[in-house]
Amino acid sequence: MPSVSVVIPARDATATIGDTLAGLAAQEHVPDEVIVVDDGSEDGTVALAEAASVVTRVVRGAAEGPGAARNAGAAAATSDVLAFLDADCEPQPGWLRAGIEALERADLVQGRTTPPPGAPVGPFDRTLWVVAPWGLFETANLFVRRELFERLGGFEPWLSPARSKELAEDVWFGWRAVRAGARTAFCEEALVHHAVFERSPGDYVAERLRLRYFPAMAKRIPELRETFFWQHLFLTPRSAAFDAAVAGAALAIATRRLWPLALALPYARIARRRPRAWPVDLAADAVGLASLLAGSARARSLVL
Repeated sequence: MPSVSVVIPARDATATIGDTLAGLAAQEHVPDEVIVVDDGSEDGTVALAEAASVVTRVVRGAAEGPGAARNAGAAAATSDVLAFLDADCEPQPGWLRAGIEALERADLVQGRTTPPPGAPVGPFDRTLWVVAPWGLFETANLFVRRELFERLGGFEPWLSPARSKELAEDVWFGWRAVRAGARTAFCEEALVHHAVFERSPGDYVAERLRLRYFPAMAKRIPELRETFFWQHLFLTPRSAAFDAAVAGAALAIATRRLWPLALALPYARIARRRPRAWPVDLAADAVGLASLLAGSARARSLVL
């Protein structure tokens, strides 16, 4: 089995990194190295990492975002395989062995990510599901051959919104790998559980402002229209249904007829699935549409 270094970027992760490191220590195949990269923490993240017996070293990053932190961790690593794991993810038994075995047939492997089973997830809470290879290459749970990583030059941060978390550096890395001829795979057995974070309705709505960057992603990585975007044009089936509802309402007003309101029926059926959250969902979907339109105009790449 090849040697493997686990790289964990972390910023203010005291609430979760303990579970991450405990999950690594419990692996059947213990990693050869565990490198935690502190990305400008102001809490006790560094102290927790330094006290953990499974951690080989803690690298002090420059608070430049997760892409740069992962690059710093990879530069300090010495193994044949790099396994990227986030500090809010707990690897499950067999995670590391499954990911390494999947690399026998691939150069880059995406693992499965879900919330902990049975964990309460409120209507506005934040967590992560990665249950299919839809082309986002989320580095919360990603294995890559070191040779490929070095050939690509690591992560290239390119979308860094002001006062917001960097995004799409992992998407771009994955597609650069594909374009370079790398073999990719999705491994169900390489499972991690992503923590659930409480989020207010206001923060839930505000998060949709980040959708303005998805048209730029579609322009740089048109392959996403095949693997991720719904019907090549829409962000999701939900956004398509909301767009139809807005178009129907506008047409009903313009024509002074009721029949265009039938276009809102698919969205109404979706809204019924979360009856207590629908007013907030409606606001979030409206902010999402406005953000996508603004981003589409800026990038000259339409995503709705």
